[in-house]
Amino acid sequence: MTDIEIAHSVKPSKIIDIATKLNLTDNLELYGNYKAKINYEEVKGNKKGKLILVTATSPTPFGEGKTTVSIGLLDALCHEGYNAIASLREPSLGPVFGIKGGATGGGHSQVIPMEDINLNFTGDFHAITAANNLICAAIDNHIFQGNKLNIDENRVVFNRCLDVNDRALKDITINSKNYNRHEKFDITAASEIMAILCLAKDLKDLEIKLDRILIGFDKKGKPLFTKDLNITGSLLVLLKDAIKPNLVQTLEHNPVIIHGGPFANIAHGCSSVIATKTSLKLSDYVVTEAGFGSDLGALKFYDIKCRLNKLNPDATVLVTTIKALKYNGENDITKGISNLETHINIMKNITNNLIICLNKYDNDQDEDINYVKEYVTKLGYRFTMSTAYKDGGVGAVDLANQIVQMTSKKTKPYHELYSLDLKLQDKITKIVKDIYQAGTINYSKEALDTIKLLEKNKLDKLPICVAKTQYSISDNKDVLGAPKDYTVTVKNIKLYNGAGFITIYLGSIITMPGLPKEPNYEKIHLKNGEIIGLS
Repeated sequence: MTDIEIAHSVKPSKIIDIATKLNLTDNLELYGNYKAKINYEEVKGNKKGKLILVTATSPTPFGEGKTTVSIGLLDALCHEGYNAIASLREPSLGPVFGIKGGATGGGHSQVIPMEDINLNFTGDFHAITAANNLICAAIDNHIFQGNKLNIDENRVVFNRCLDVNDRALKDITINSKNYNRHEKFDITAASEIMAILCLAKDLKDLEIKLDRILIGFDKKGKPLFTKDLNITGSLLVLLKDAIKPNLVQTLEHNPVIIHGGPFANIAHGCSSVIATKTSLKLSDYVVTEAGFGSDLGALKFYDIKCRLNKLNPDATVLVTTIKALKYNGENDITKGISNLETHINIMKNITNNLIICLNKYDNDQDEDINYVKEYVTKLGYRFTMSTAYKDGGVGAVDLANQIVQMTSKKTKPYHELYSLDLKLQDKITKIVKDIYQAGTINYSKEALDTIKLLEKNKLDKLPICVAKTQYSISDNKDVLGAPKDYTVTVKNIKLYNGAGFITIYLGSIITMPGLPKEPNYEKIHLKNGEIIGLS
């Protein structure tokens, strides 16, 4: 059966029954029978759950089942009698209709209602898109109406967004009565509003962060912020419901809080702080994930989300597949295993609490599995396998039990990679050379000019968010395995002042992807009122 057929074969529990397990029935806003918003500020849970991060090695273009393993681990913990919740990201319509498909797990390890979650869900992405574009409209309206702030139309840095892949919008020209200027659209998952929503602690903190968004510069070079447009009140109105996390369930009727969806190759790739902290109040174990490989999502999870919110994960699961290791070794697993070791070394720079999980496919050969197991064991790390895609929670029981054993001991604090007070280029060097194993860093003139500008305005004492390809440790998607001593190019640097980080763009990374030659939207249909072809 396909993923959506499996999802439709299970009768979901009423969401009020899922909430009852968490003592949440008085803190819900129902969105039909099977999904709800949580009034997080009213949640009185007093548990202090253990936080489990799930990350992965460098993926193939179709993903390696990190979400499937996360959901399987949740179901396995609940199967073994533990109180657990998963805290996951919301899918973006771009990949759903593009190449990767949905992001609610797969097989017998899914979150439901999968079609709702993968499509419009509770409207969070639409609210974020509307808020983002209201800022853009306000900027251009302000210039049109006399430009009291003296905005330099050629130095506007806040872009419009859309939650659909559309390469035609990567570079556009705005023709106004008084001026023309270049503009571009980002995918909604790359919007600073998305990052802010996911890093805000509450509505008041959201307001503070929205006020701080850098929108551009005036004609004397002075930075201008959202608060200068007197727009924050309207932004809060648009986002007042989107800031509330969403409660759904797995196929095995276990609770999942899904909230926020920043891309990990462009933004910081984690679900919201509110969702994570709410989950920690309500359960003994919280399973969360960070997008793509450890070089992107996991690095940012620790270095941005945890650093800025005093979170300390108790264990990290590094997921890999035989397919991904062979892909990184040109079909030779003995070459591709170097990619796994590189990701282990990346995590070793941050945490000691690491377990390697092989997401097993039916066609995996025993000799390949044994090779990976022996390799990991020789390096001194725990190894386990998950068959959650095929078997549901029981397929990840060994992983769950190993997590319980690992987290029964006092967790060591994670290691911060650098001080925020370092010079911006020193922070970049720490990540690109020490973590990504690059040899040389080249900077474009635009990037160097931005560094000077940020340092001049004292806007540089923030963590770094790396925007690069997910398919390679390097900034070149075609360089697989474990590249070392290569040259990296910092093409651009952008301040996300509201979110509280600085993004560096390495190589040819784009913030508005295009659609593939055979997009997923060709497979999706409505038949007798039921969605088919969604995966």
